[in-house]
Amino acid sequence: MNDTQAYLTPEKFDELKKELDHLKTVRRKEVAESLEYARSLGDLSENAEYQEARDMQAAIEERITYLEKVIKEAKIVAHDKKGGVVGLGSIVTIQKEKDKEKREYTIVGSDEADIHNRKLSYLSPLGESLMGKTKGDEFAFDTPAGKQKYKVLKVE
Repeated sequence: MNDTQAYLTPEKFDELKKELDHLKTVRRKEVAESLEYARSLGDLSENAEYQEARDMQAAIEERITYLEKVIKEAKIVAHDKKGGVVGLGSIVTIQKEKDKEKREYTIVGSDEADIHNRKLSYLSPLGESLMGKTKGDEFAFDTPAGKQKYKVLKVE
């Protein structure tokens, strides 16, 4: 897989499109109103409200540009549940060697990764090690704490 390519699930793609639409239709208008109000206060060189509104406008425009690029270039991946092979969109249950706790992760593109919600980037050390594995496979990868060994218990 191309490391510069943004891989997104259909759900994340839709979420980014909604965010882009909100930024273009709602947030741009709100910031324009803030700028207009700040201009009405007078001297722009010492006007904190004006500077804050300009900074917000710049941040929104930067995010819009980023989202437009990601949406334009993203590859939408829908997981093939028949294969039983770990890939983008797979839900994988793994167990660390000498540990009773089982962990379940969804393999996603880097823009979608969120470890708190168990969404693991396929480019992360663990995600990269999982790619292509099947149920029953054992694998290891290096971490700053040393080599970690796991077993794949389930692939959905």
